[in-house]
Amino acid sequence: TEQALEAIETTLELRRGSIVEMKQRPGTPVYNLRAYLPVAESVGFDAALRLESGGQAFPQCMFDHWRLVDGDPLVQGYV
Repeated sequence: TEQALEAIETTLELRRGSIVEMKQRPGTPVYNLRAYLPVAESVGFDAALRLESGGQAFPQCMFDHWRLVDGDPLVQGYV
């Protein structure tokens, strides 16, 4: 649903993630999304996504690529 899509976008943005592909399955209200999320932000992502989407969104995570992100890993609370 549109509400679930908004919840997904919000949850990803709060964790420095971004949607790179969005496809709706023909004849259904189901969407498949592909997004990038920093590994450091993935801890607890599953629970946060389900909570924000009212149980409508379910992630499947896998490593895709390396990329530098903003932040200093040596400064507590900065990353």
